[in-house]
Amino acid sequence: MVDVIVVGGGPAGMTAALYCLRNGKSVLILEKHGFGGQITYSPKVENWPGTAQMSGNAFADALLDQVMAQGAEVDLAKVLRVEDRGNVKAVFTDDGKEHEAKTLIIATGVKHRMLGLPGENELVGEGISFCAVCDGDFYTGKTVCVAGGGNSALQEAILLSGKCAKVIMLQDLPEFTGEKKLQEILFARENVEKHTGVKITALNTEGGELRSVTVEPQAGGAAETVVCDGLFVAIGLIPENGAFEGLADLDKFGYFDSDEQCTTKTPGVFVAGDCRSKNVRQLTTAAGDGATAALAACRYIDAM
Repeated sequence: MVDVIVVGGGPAGMTAALYCLRNGKSVLILEKHGFGGQITYSPKVENWPGTAQMSGNAFADALLDQVMAQGAEVDLAKVLRVEDRGNVKAVFTDDGKEHEAKTLIIATGVKHRMLGLPGENELVGEGISFCAVCDGDFYTGKTVCVAGGGNSALQEAILLSGKCAKVIMLQDLPEFTGEKKLQEILFARENVEKHTGVKITALNTEGGELRSVTVEPQAGGAAETVVCDGLFVAIGLIPENGAFEGLADLDKFGYFDSDEQCTTKTPGVFVAGDCRSKNVRQLTTAAGDGATAALAACRYIDAM
């Protein structure tokens, strides 16, 4: 048995592990895909304090090396369910193992909703982005498309319109669904073009780089090619918290309904990062959550 099991090997999870380790606790990190999470899709990260520029992969590798040097155990496995046994949390994974810990920190993150088009995964970080704050500067003076029409898409587009020569909004519904105030701000800008009722049906590349997208009217009609240097996809995020809903309350969107203290209804279970209900999901806020959850877990163990 270890002191802390961290579910999720993204920035929040690995930061939590680091803080627990430095407080003398033993830690096991369980990650189902690859360490680093969504940040690994960013070829350049320029908003981490104190570091002018780095790749998301480099950041993730360095953080993993750091926590392993501190003594963390790591295992690539998907958590299927958790049993709360009071002072012991039993975690069952898809490789048939059962792990036990005094506390549990859930940092499962989110995954971006994708368009489901051929070649999409290969273009993530190489023409397709999800975060204007992270990647917007790379398209300064260029033309970008934004897929989506809700608040997130409008906010991304507002930021991009201050950097890009042209921003083309592509919404598959008949109208934009985001706040009217955001729409007024965005569509008052001369470098913003909007299309509603259109579906992106193809990503067109040249030399491995995105050059345009093909869109088709939802009501039927001829397809159109929209030339662009990049595509920002803002059609929603998907939390993956279902396996833990018995331990922590979820909001109507499936996020953990936890405040800034990162606690849950179950003593000894904490949540951190993008999987938690929050207004800002950034690398810095994920790390902050990881530290908060870790220190809370350490206090819980010390009081046992």
